[in-house]
Amino acid sequence: MAILSIQSHVVYGYAGNTAAVFPMQRLGREVWAVNTVEFSNHTGYGKWRGKVLGGELAGELVTGLEERGVLPLCEAVLSGYLGDASVACAITEAVNKVRSAAPGALYCCDPVMGDAGRGFYVKPDIPDMFKNDLIPLADIVTPNQFELEVLTGLETRDINSARRAVDIIHEKGPGIALVTSYRGGIQPGGLNNGEIGMLASDKTGLYLISTPELPIGAGMAGSGDITASVFLSRYLETRDIMKTLELCTASVFGILETSLKMAKGTTAMPAVAPMEMRLIEAQKELDSPSRLFKARKL
Repeated sequence: MAILSIQSHVVYGYAGNTAAVFPMQRLGREVWAVNTVEFSNHTGYGKWRGKVLGGELAGELVTGLEERGVLPLCEAVLSGYLGDASVACAITEAVNKVRSAAPGALYCCDPVMGDAGRGFYVKPDIPDMFKNDLIPLADIVTPNQFELEVLTGLETRDINSARRAVDIIHEKGPGIALVTSYRGGIQPGGLNNGEIGMLASDKTGLYLISTPELPIGAGMAGSGDITASVFLSRYLETRDIMKTLELCTASVFGILETSLKMAKGTTAMPAVAPMEMRLIEAQKELDSPSRLFKARKL
């Protein structure tokens, strides 16, 4: 069984499909990658080369898969950075084609739009494409806290407001919501000082998990792409929201911690350059994470 992953691609570093494909493969999934942009590096560097590939090419590639008769082998579609609005139309068409061929297939939408402290880094029409077209189509949605607030119009400074925002996401269609990079304020039953969290909900319960917040800096890209890919892969394996959250958190933390340790030990890159993940060096953290974290039901 395979996952169709429709995302951006960079030649150097890790973002979009460059960050998402290998983790899913390491976890035993066949992955069909369709790239929506082809850049030399992620945009956090401030300069890059390449171009947006657009929805026409994405649609043509999926049609090719349909013509080969392999879409019944697809168990999920994963989408991330769009590049432009035409890609949203191609994703909608791809999801419908996959579901027609494989009725049990899931669609996981990572609504990549921006982040706290950085704001939006997509074209102005992209947020509405997520709100109106892709989120209602999705089974699983994986926004960070900034994107959750954009999608729902709510501030999520505490657990109660985050719960209301997650409920709005469920009302739009998705049965599962994962909120990444959650900093909902220090509070009893919530996060402690120096922690960062993730929230996961499957309508029957809301779960919180936390880890130490690592000083990786705002310029690092790809962690959300890895998180969505590992979460989807593990959910297909377990069909258990709490267990999936714990396994995903352990792997992502292990990769980020390894990346930070290696970055501190090298002088190969200028100090002003964004830190890149060390996905290959940390790959054992995907299937055999070295440190585990416990989720709790709220």
